[in-house]
Amino acid sequence: MKRPWVWGLFLVFAIGGGLLLTSGSSSATEVTDPASQTIAPPPLNLRGSNAASPPPDTTEISALFEEVVLENSQLRSQVQSIRFTNELAANTVDGDFDIAAYRAAALEATPPNIIECAEANEGGSQDACHLPSARRFEALNQEGITLWMTGLSGSGKSTIAKALEETLVLKYGKHVQMLDGDNVRTGLNRDLGFSPADRAESVRRVGEMACLFNGGGVITLVTLVSPYRADREAARQRHEDQGLKYLEVFMNVPLDVVQERDPKGLYAKVAAGELKGFTGVDAPYEQPLHPDVDLPNWDLELDECVRILIEKLRVEGVLDGGPSDPSGLPLPPGFTGAWLEDELIISNNKFSASSALATKRAAEDGSLPQARLNDIDVISEGWAPPLRGFMREGVLLQALHFNSLLIDPFDDVGAKELNFQQTNWNNNEVRGRKRVSMAVPIVLPITEFTKSAIETSPSGAVALIDKDGHALGVLKNPEVYPNRKEEIVSRCFGAIDPGHPYIAHVYSGGNYLLGGEVEVFEPIRYRDGLDKWRLTPKELYTNFKAKGADVVFAFQTRNPTHAGHAYLMRTGRERLVAAGYQNPVLWLSPLGGWTKSDDVPLDVRVTQHQAVLDERMLDPDWTVMGIWPAPMIYAGPTEVQFHAASRRAAGASFFVVGRDAAGIKSSPEATWNPDDDMYDANHARFALQMSPVLEDARMALLSFDKFYYDKTDHQMKALDPSREDDFISISGSKMRKLAAQGATPCRDPIPSDLLAANCVPQGFMVPSGWAIVCDYYQNIESPDWIPWSKAVVQPLVDENTVAHGTYGKTDFAVFLTRGSKQASPWHDIPLVVPTTTSAAVSSTAQFNMITEIPKHTSAKMEVMKDKWSNPIMQDTNKDGSPRYYTYGVPFFNYGLLPQTWEDPHMISDEGFGGDNDPLDVIEVGESPLALGSVTEVKVLGSLELIDEGETDHKIIALRTSDPRSVSINDVKDLENHVPGLTARLVDWLKMYKTSDGKAINVLSNSGEPTSRLEAQCVQSKMESLDQNNMFACTCDLEMDDVGQKPIETGYPELAAKNRDLKSSGRSRASSGRTPGRSLIGAAAARSHHWQWRPRRPEAARAALAYGGRLTAAEGQPV
Repeated sequence: MKRPWVWGLFLVFAIGGGLLLTSGSSSATEVTDPASQTIAPPPLNLRGSNAASPPPDTTEISALFEEVVLENSQLRSQVQSIRFTNELAANTVDGDFDIAAYRAAALEATPPNIIECAEANEGGSQDACHLPSARRFEALNQEGITLWMTGLSGSGKSTIAKALEETLVLKYGKHVQMLDGDNVRTGLNRDLGFSPADRAESVRRVGEMACLFNGGGVITLVTLVSPYRADREAARQRHEDQGLKYLEVFMNVPLDVVQERDPKGLYAKVAAGELKGFTGVDAPYEQPLHPDVDLPNWDLELDECVRILIEKLRVEGVLDGGPSDPSGLPLPPGFTGAWLEDELIISNNKFSASSALATKRAAEDGSLPQARLNDIDVISEGWAPPLRGFMREGVLLQALHFNSLLIDPFDDVGAKELNFQQTNWNNNEVRGRKRVSMAVPIVLPITEFTKSAIETSPSGAVALIDKDGHALGVLKNPEVYPNRKEEIVSRCFGAIDPGHPYIAHVYSGGNYLLGGEVEVFEPIRYRDGLDKWRLTPKELYTNFKAKGADVVFAFQTRNPTHAGHAYLMRTGRERLVAAGYQNPVLWLSPLGGWTKSDDVPLDVRVTQHQAVLDERMLDPDWTVMGIWPAPMIYAGPTEVQFHAASRRAAGASFFVVGRDAAGIKSSPEATWNPDDDMYDANHARFALQMSPVLEDARMALLSFDKFYYDKTDHQMKALDPSREDDFISISGSKMRKLAAQGATPCRDPIPSDLLAANCVPQGFMVPSGWAIVCDYYQNIESPDWIPWSKAVVQPLVDENTVAHGTYGKTDFAVFLTRGSKQASPWHDIPLVVPTTTSAAVSSTAQFNMITEIPKHTSAKMEVMKDKWSNPIMQDTNKDGSPRYYTYGVPFFNYGLLPQTWEDPHMISDEGFGGDNDPLDVIEVGESPLALGSVTEVKVLGSLELIDEGETDHKIIALRTSDPRSVSINDVKDLENHVPGLTARLVDWLKMYKTSDGKAINVLSNSGEPTSRLEAQCVQSKMESLDQNNMFACTCDLEMDDVGQKPIETGYPELAAKNRDLKSSGRSRASSGRTPGRSLIGAAAARSHHWQWRPRRPEAARAALAYGGRLTAAEGQPV
């Protein structure tokens, strides 16, 4: 039995920190275990910088020591410390042990070959042993960081850290751990004192612990006095070595301030002599030379200190977990490292021009739905992140019912592509894990025939074109689903109002929706003179950073900017500066997409805003103007969520919201409302405050109520109830009336009746801006205004034409020319081609066609019968606006046959007269024909449309230059070459007006196309005899004056049909047709000397106003 004092002595050395051996002998016992060569000695359990006594002589206990080792294997690792006798002796100075030197030596001896897992190589990264930090941070939606708060005792470290922790946890939902100087000394550092060596060890241990928390994605708040600069730098270095974020926060509070605070009474004890060696008083404190955050909190409120640190965490990207920008401005929701415009716009991306063209051609084999340019702009530039195309059904349902989407941008749960795949109703296991705002439907309506074409197309993509026929891009992996219009309207608008302009648009769309991701060939450009103010989210973000913004607040405009608006914007900036931001930048954001007809045009607003900047009512040094491209849908509380979320996509953190945002007056067709407004004026901003837009705390509101004009200082401001008589309200309607009257600035005193005085209050608007507004309201009917972002394009026009005006406006006109003279496309171009130019079709008559509407274009162009030379111009709606086809894109060229006329007095078998227009032609060639071009075509068949009680024949034709014309001679051949085309034509002709709210058209013969011969029969009936006297022409069915019969004319089939009609006893009169009308073409009759006789010249002259002229032969002025 060993003596108790021996065990006690052994345990003091073994458990307390190791044996202290004094040796210089070369014969010291060697431990031969290889593993022992890499194990460092445990720390000594000694207080202070020196031991109380010299280490004992190992000679006296060596035998006992060896015996203990053999008997107790648990202590073997402690025995191995004998090997370090020489090192320990080296740390002994004059018999006193230097623990600091010992610790340094022990740390230097840390085994280099200890690894956490087999996958990590010696000396290499340990990442293989853990979930990679980036994946961890993305999934946690926060990034680990250490905030090392240093400063004198009482400088506010713990107080500020506690408040910061509370904010991060309760408001932001983040994981935070505090390592306070006091709480770590109750456990981790309980064995340490306050000597320099122990302080250094305390910093080292806390630093290591902070690294562990930090690496786990925890925001770690260290609050240690940590007086020595070298110790703090060592902690920083450990973080940097492991790739961990570290911020040194200096509580920059003077000694006299902390002495006055003295929250624990320690400074009083120091003053009383009860405490010695107190940091900052009689012990050194080395303040940081270059702290990451200098926080003079003695001059700041607690909330401001917390805000500063929160903003610093934003800048570091800690609060998001994913990619971040050094500016601290928010990145778009779902951002994974690339801007959407760089991915979705092919010219910005990796695709070559040839591959893009190949994709386009493959897609065109399917169908060509018409996409609104505003929607393509919004999607392709990334204004609705994370949307990458038109909504699929599952995405639409989320937007309608939750005003948000669940996303998994980093594929944490395998749902990264969930919103970009075909909707699968049976997928009940996978769902995104993060919710982002998506409040309005962004959908692409299509028609039945487009649906059929997509579903039968072998292509996996669909080409997208605009209303002018320009290819915009492709939609990949298409998904077609029903357009449940009632559900969309009720969920998005919360009301049923057929008179609401955008609800009417929803109902006018096709009965199906097309979803899928898009790729756009090139950036959207409108070429209307305003493109310099159209900046993408990425470009705006760059502009904000260039101005040094630490926060951006967006102000949306749909009206000219007056002093009241400027007051809101300036006041908003002042609020942000008061909150501690250094350089808030204003984003003046005019709404650029579609707006209702009585809204102020876009060009008026933009140029007026620029005048406000030029005259510095708003400071251009802290203002960026950028047009927002989305259409206005007037959906009140729902839409305003999209307005705010979309501005976040370009870096804005605040959105200015006033009364009645995105509101509209109810129409007379609406159900009952308590007032004239569709939405309560306060609902939008309240709904926005509660919406998913603000869930990640990266977006906030700047809300304002009504403001007034102060007559005493000519400023707009909030009402002062103590002097209400000094304030006047200037409504929008009053401003419009004053502008229409060209009101000039009022003189003091400001009159009570501004309209009667015809003056506008001083300072209400900058003078140059007011002049722009007056010009608009005094010339409001001018067609030159740009109501919203519509592309200005140059149409494909024939070289033998002259164009005047602007395409897309009602003044645009195309005149045909022949030589140096204008020519009428109706009367001056011959119907029948004089000579046959193609041997392949020599047996079939060829005719001239005038193209009015090129293939893939939607502008409803037509020959103007009542204008000089019959120019081709755009038809108009009842309100005078240019008319467009809205029921899908015309997939054919459309035009007329010259020198033909659908006689209103010729009654069809169905009892309808002609529509008083030239005979229409649908040309089914492969490519667009130029506007105003004259093209040789061959007739294939016809369709008889009953359009609003009138007969409107549609001749189906094919140009003779088409490669397929060799083998396509009638509609049967056409159907063999292009299956389903005639069915699509029938569908389009029946339904094309329904998208404008009109009834379905009716086709005779159950919509079956006639044969080529029957179509030529129709064509022959519509020819006019003589353009000089404008008499309608007919030919006798009986023998002509030289005795020739029709059967000998070269049209035996037609002649046979005539003979059959005659022999059956069915006269033209009894069949409802006007007597004297021939079934054979006028040109053929003319070549066979058939008899012609004039018929109703007055009716003919009225219908065929030849370029607005009457001939002198009729006794009328030329």
